[in-house]
Amino acid sequence: MSAYDPAEVEICPSILSADFTQLGAQVRAVEEAGARRLQVDVMDGRFVPNITMGPMIVEAVRRVTGMLIEAHLMIVQPELYIDEFAAAGADLIIVHQESALHLHRTLMQIKHLGKQAAVAINPSTPIVMLEEVLEYLDLVLVMTINPGFGGQELIPSTLPKIRRLREMIAARGLSCPIEVDGGVHPATARSLVEAGARVLVAGSAIYNPKQSVAEAMDTLRASYS
Repeated sequence: MSAYDPAEVEICPSILSADFTQLGAQVRAVEEAGARRLQVDVMDGRFVPNITMGPMIVEAVRRVTGMLIEAHLMIVQPELYIDEFAAAGADLIIVHQESALHLHRTLMQIKHLGKQAAVAINPSTPIVMLEEVLEYLDLVLVMTINPGFGGQELIPSTLPKIRRLREMIAARGLSCPIEVDGGVHPATARSLVEAGARVLVAGSAIYNPKQSVAEAMDTLRASYS
């Protein structure tokens, strides 16, 4: 899938790599640089080997931006916390196929709260695990690293996986975009977009000491345009 319109591709900054002493300013910086969405990475130390943010961070981010906020729930029993993240201001809630025991029920829970629903799959999870819920999804997140930590490099075998998923979505006549998360930077962005990704989650590629946020956003855009 080599032909694409760069204007269809969105960069979704992950605040996992932001400077939390300046969180409001860091959120405003990506918005001023053209981002229309951002991601809050929620980790519980059980589903993934790290502990990060909760609903209070979503609420704080909501107060300083009108951008679409994605809450990526890398947690066990996500159904117990969906209401809290929805109330805090998340617009799109992502649950993992591997942690949601009753996935359809969990997606309906999100929808009934008036939110967009998405499912993430880890690198070793086959796309066939999405077949029964694909029609209910507003987005599919393909993890291109093993979740838990930022700054990892992309796992190459996830590229053909993205292509197969894009073909599955097209064959069903659906318009569900594919988001990718992990190892997204200027050296990998083009191959991800060519494979079919239309939303690129980027943390350390956007929030880094070598460039301003605006410069980093421009550099990443240029890499796939």
